[in-house]
Amino acid sequence: MYNFDVIVVGAGHAGSEAAIAASRLGAKVLLTTLNIDNIALMPCNPAIGGPAKSNLVREIDALGGVMADVTDNTYMQFKMLNSSKGPAVRALRAQSDKKEYKYFMRSLIENEKNITLKQTQITGLLAENNIITGVEDELGLKYYAKSVILTTGTSLEGKIYVGLKSFRAGRLGEQAAIGLSESLLKLDLPLKKLKTGTPARVDNRTIDYSKLIVQPPDEPDDNPYYSGCLNYFSFKKYHPKRVQVPCYLTKTNENTHKIIKENLDKSPMYQGMITGIGPRYCPSIEDKVVRFAHNPSHHIFIEPEGSDTYETYVQGFSTSLPAEVQIKMLHSLPGLENVSVIKPAYAVEYDSVPAVELNHSLMTKKIKGLFLAGQINGTSGYEEAAAQGLIAGINAVKYAGNEDMLELERSSSYIGTLIDDLVTKDLTEPYRMLTSRSEYRLILRQDNADFRLIETGYKLGLVKNENHQRFLDKKEAIEKEIEKLKEIKISPSPENKEILSKIGENLETGQSAYALLKRPNIDFKILHSLNYKPVVEEKYADDKYFIKEVLEQAEILIKYDGYIKRQAEQVNQAEKLEKIKIPDDIDYTGLKQISTETREILTKIRPKTLGQALRIGGVKPADISCLMVIIEAKKYISK
Repeated sequence: MYNFDVIVVGAGHAGSEAAIAASRLGAKVLLTTLNIDNIALMPCNPAIGGPAKSNLVREIDALGGVMADVTDNTYMQFKMLNSSKGPAVRALRAQSDKKEYKYFMRSLIENEKNITLKQTQITGLLAENNIITGVEDELGLKYYAKSVILTTGTSLEGKIYVGLKSFRAGRLGEQAAIGLSESLLKLDLPLKKLKTGTPARVDNRTIDYSKLIVQPPDEPDDNPYYSGCLNYFSFKKYHPKRVQVPCYLTKTNENTHKIIKENLDKSPMYQGMITGIGPRYCPSIEDKVVRFAHNPSHHIFIEPEGSDTYETYVQGFSTSLPAEVQIKMLHSLPGLENVSVIKPAYAVEYDSVPAVELNHSLMTKKIKGLFLAGQINGTSGYEEAAAQGLIAGINAVKYAGNEDMLELERSSSYIGTLIDDLVTKDLTEPYRMLTSRSEYRLILRQDNADFRLIETGYKLGLVKNENHQRFLDKKEAIEKEIEKLKEIKISPSPENKEILSKIGENLETGQSAYALLKRPNIDFKILHSLNYKPVVEEKYADDKYFIKEVLEQAEILIKYDGYIKRQAEQVNQAEKLEKIKIPDDIDYTGLKQISTETREILTKIRPKTLGQALRIGGVKPADISCLMVIIEAKKYISK
């Protein structure tokens, strides 16, 4: 017999985070994968971060996960998106070296003494009395554990489409996971088909870069804070300096759109061969051309896959049209007239489990000890998968040890928002994290993820003492910096007036540096020119990144003080409904005061609190008011 504490099926971004977290919490872990050479593979864009996704990566780091570390050690380009906008929508994005990323992650896994790594296909789940006991592989070997985490990505009964041709595969060149879907159905877990896709890869030696628009990386001097260093994902002290490379931009044109429209009859999506719904916010190029017919062109980004390969990614050109049509489409793009295609674009259809079948811990409601994370839950994106994998890994260990599981509130994090959306909303399409999905985005910024979650990660045992101490030092330094800003007066000297007049500001009487920093046009660069010397520089002169983080936080807290306080009050109001628990055994069918539609939805999802119930799509606020009265008066029937 093969006995473990936790079994993780799949070694993508969700599976890697789950296995490492479980291992570091002391569990004996079995990690299985279809191909050991593709651990943490980036089958689509080799990039991490972007709007809302950067928040997830920083939160993973704050909780003790590894995605931020791996990205910081394998980046080819860093860029802060929306840097001229408010902090709630700023987003760090890294172009990663695809090979280095997976090698670095594999190295982390192989250096975890508690992880046993196996290349095998899991074809069945073992359970007794609706409690998971283990898994069985294609060779008939059985592995036993108290917790099992499924992170199957697009492999679950995966089917690839290139034009009207199709074949079984989870990713191009990799077999599909067969048999596990049948096992899930036997355990009374429903399945639904979803679809995603990825663009072609091309040979950069055949691209005419003179016709493309350069998209340069961020350089230290471009940073909005005068400390002169790059932005990184991890809150840890060590940040490697690597050679950065540019990406490039081209655009579709009338000819591109004509080729696409003339060949829609060869699209498996438009011919009804693909029934699964694809991600709305990452559509295929043919879908863009049809849905946005008024748009004469679409941006296409040319992005390197690695520093030692000429394989290049054509972002924004996802398609499932035939290979010969893809070549014509690519040749219609400026700079790609003679491009050579290494791998064709394709669509993949796969099985997923509706996430309403899960609790906030990511354990299934029907099968105790069975956790799901990543695309099997109907999400898209490496970051969404890694975030779920981390939570599933933590909770799989806690379940195995009979401990209370970690369930993050949506007011605490984007991870909490992500999971709450998944388990309370009956989603019909792949879920992608967006800043607009969080009603608390002003206080759930990427820059303060450590303030929100590092104490949780430390108490769990995933955040090291040195990293926790760095956070405490940072917290203290911010408080001292704000105190000094209030104490230091900036005089209305001729020199100071001249400096301020150049940015459209004036200074008639002396003001505190704190009051000046509240002004939209004034930042620490300007204060520095007015001879303000940050107190943080006195003690941490050799740690430029630490100085940058402290000044960034101090400025945000001062400039957005009123907004942050208002949003904190919104959180307090929402928490009142979160504190009203709904009895686990309540029989909604007997609540005639509530509409039939709401009774049916609540019976299906079975929310834990009134706050969660209110967020479920289709539930009427008036029905929640009735439910609150019923619960408080205890006028309900138990099942």
